[in-house]
Amino acid sequence: MKVLLLFPPDWLPSEPYLSLPSLTAVLRPAGHEVVQKDINVDMYDLFFSAPFLDHVDKRIGHELRHLQVVKGQRALDEEEQALLDQLVSCTPELFAQVKTDIEKAKGILRSESFYEIDQLEWASNCLHQTMQLISLGYYPAQICFPPIETDLVYKPFMSSEILEALDDDQINVYRDVYRQLIYPVMEKERPGVVGISVVQQKQLISTFTFCKMIKEDFPGTHITLGGNIITRIRDTLPEIESLFQYFDSAVVYEGENAFLKLIEAIEANAGFSGLPNLIYKDDQGVHVNKEVFAEDLSKLPAPDFDGLPLEKYFVPELILPYLATRGCYWGRCTFCDHFQGYVEGFRTKQVDQIVEEIEFLKKKYETRFFHFTDESYPPALFRKLSRALIEKKSDIVWTTHMRFEESLLDEPVWKDVWDSGCRYLHFGYESGNQRVLKLMDKATDLEAIQTNLRMSSDAGIWNHIMGFFGFPGETSEECDDSKQFVHKNRDHIHSLGFMTFVLGKYSPIAFEPEKYGVSYYKNPEWDLALDYYFTVEKGLGIQEALDVFEEFEKDHDPKWDLRTCVREYIFLYVERFKTNKLEQLQMRPDQRQPTHHSPVGMV
Repeated sequence: MKVLLLFPPDWLPSEPYLSLPSLTAVLRPAGHEVVQKDINVDMYDLFFSAPFLDHVDKRIGHELRHLQVVKGQRALDEEEQALLDQLVSCTPELFAQVKTDIEKAKGILRSESFYEIDQLEWASNCLHQTMQLISLGYYPAQICFPPIETDLVYKPFMSSEILEALDDDQINVYRDVYRQLIYPVMEKERPGVVGISVVQQKQLISTFTFCKMIKEDFPGTHITLGGNIITRIRDTLPEIESLFQYFDSAVVYEGENAFLKLIEAIEANAGFSGLPNLIYKDDQGVHVNKEVFAEDLSKLPAPDFDGLPLEKYFVPELILPYLATRGCYWGRCTFCDHFQGYVEGFRTKQVDQIVEEIEFLKKKYETRFFHFTDESYPPALFRKLSRALIEKKSDIVWTTHMRFEESLLDEPVWKDVWDSGCRYLHFGYESGNQRVLKLMDKATDLEAIQTNLRMSSDAGIWNHIMGFFGFPGETSEECDDSKQFVHKNRDHIHSLGFMTFVLGKYSPIAFEPEKYGVSYYKNPEWDLALDYYFTVEKGLGIQEALDVFEEFEKDHDPKWDLRTCVREYIFLYVERFKTNKLEQLQMRPDQRQPTHHSPVGMV
């Protein structure tokens, strides 16, 4: 069976996502031909090219002529006139300059010039401004680089709006992405199965756009959806027949062997009723299989990145993702619903297997740089793996995600961690108030947080902490504690990302709202929503928490306003300069504008 695996936009194009290589590593040894395409990075590489800008130029010309005709018939309103002014400014000279600049910008991001912050900042701004030009061609869409703020106007948490977006040739840029990047592959390869991995909600619009257009052009193709977001909407997706018409099946939870079994069944023209982790459609309707399956990590091979465009990522060094565990070893935080991706509890590979696979990937793909994408690295494994990497002289560089832990309070641990190659840690901080941390069931002591920060920072590691305001019951004074704590420990906090509390639909709080003094509202039109609007009996409401957040954005230590806030970029800088004291990354005073939206708000 020939299988085409797609990773859809939008995602940061700074490293491959792990889902496709994990599936490929299981399918190929079983005898199936796999073509894997990271359409996200291919899309950005396409956007930043002369041919695509010529395409945008034509679209802008069409819009300009239309508005000029309208202006001849009636007075333009304020929005139309502003758009007309912008379109008129898109001269041939402007497009010629942008075409020259984007080639230079891509060259900077993929070369040694990346490590000169002025050049990195210029290149990043160039690509951002190019996206503003591209967005004009798809007005009123806002298509961004990086993609965090991309807004296609249509809401991805409403199936009605996703459906409305699918045929919108004006706004839906993914229709052109399909025509230029996916259709040629489908025409050449003629796969029997197309699998699409959806890992964030915004990807639903691009995913269903691709599904609809594949079904129109290649109606016999079996389309399977998978990924974290598909697992999270597993309860509502079977009920939305209007979406299910564009795909045939969905694999929920862990997908490697479940997807393999599905492909074998398709190849054998067998039934699907006994397959694990599967939702599927046939002539009788939509079926949700009861059997579930969890992977034995010791039996899974190392990810297979062969066929991905590894040279296209917007970094000078290839960074490979690697996952040694599944689930979260703590798994008790009352605000978190990450556990929804699995049917079984926390599991980990053995240290020897981890080191062996990392060394295999290092040699095969000729890179020293790894992102351990585990939800939260267990402290025992953190210690053991660091020692093993040192003893094996693996010579890699890595970053991962951590909880603050009282079992990591001795200096030698942090020396080992640095010596093993760790350069950047993402910490779940959440709050600087002990009562609030207890409500969250973080079981973290503020003194331990402070010590972890100091020791890791002294070892040379870059500490990024993540927190939020507005946990149910949290007062404004307790929010002040969070702000005061980070300022008190500013010397050991190198970057941070704050946001406001979000009530995830599968979080422990959503399951027991009365216990936390929460009432929430399910909007029936928001059928694909992953969180709820809520009110609280005590503490800050949604708007009050947002006010605190915005105040913190305006009034915080300027050291946290960075000239780049891309995690992978900072990780590479720490390794290049062998220090976490990277003053060149801090914004200059002339760059800090009163209206500037700082990286403090970026998670």
